[in-house]
Amino acid sequence: MSTPLRTTYPVPVEDLIPAARELAAELGRIPSQNRIKSEFRIGADKARAVIAGLTEETTPAAAEPHLHAVPNRFQTESDAGDEELPLAPGAGASPQVTPQVEPGIDASSARSEEVPAAASQDAGPVRTWPVLLLALPAFVAVWSGWVGLGTLTGFGVVHPLPGIADGFTINSAITLPIGVETYAAFALRVWLSGQVPASARQFAKWSALAALVLGALGQVAYHLLEAAGVTRAPWQITTVVACLPVAVLGMGAALAHLVHAGPQPIRIPSRFRQLRARLFQTGEK
Repeated sequence: MSTPLRTTYPVPVEDLIPAARELAAELGRIPSQNRIKSEFRIGADKARAVIAGLTEETTPAAAEPHLHAVPNRFQTESDAGDEELPLAPGAGASPQVTPQVEPGIDASSARSEEVPAAASQDAGPVRTWPVLLLALPAFVAVWSGWVGLGTLTGFGVVHPLPGIADGFTINSAITLPIGVETYAAFALRVWLSGQVPASARQFAKWSALAALVLGALGQVAYHLLEAAGVTRAPWQITTVVACLPVAVLGMGAALAHLVHAGPQPIRIPSRFRQLRARLFQTGEK
């Protein structure tokens, strides 16, 4: 601990700066104005001059292009004289860099949020190729189930281009797995992407779940009919299966419209606008 200068004569600022430098080296920072006043028995003006001298000595050594002082937004005028500044590396203490934190956010929580971000940069990307391996057997089972159910409900070979290409035929039963399962995957992508309006995301969520449930019921119905040896499905199942292509087309068109439409403004009926205007007029009076 440095020995305070005690004399009955006023000590010049130049003589106080070396003693203040020793005190700053012991503390590891530039002492506050109140500390200098109490240590050297001087007034406020002379204490400010001593601090200014110490600050001028540390400024060239501490000046770095990538570091800057962050002001304290909550510092009051009464606390300004009691602020203790960090010393430069040449003055006996390592530089301290204060992270800038927004008001209302705890510094400890801000530091804890930086750790997962750094860890996530080191971690590798999640591989999605196992999804293809999982989808291959599911595709075979779902495709065969829908085509078989379509055959039991009246779907079959048709000539889509009569008079143009009479030899061109297609089995209309393939429209069931392509339509239902493709829409379910598309709706799931829209729902989980988080990049669409709220209305589109809500519609995609419920329509994707409905498509998955319909797909599961279709597979169950086909396997039950096949196990029972039924060659023609009941009319109830035929009605539902026949409506699936139309339902998938409607849901797909609606979802595409919601994705590209964006948020819609809320329209207030005219009678409510008139009532609101009257209330504002009454409040102004």
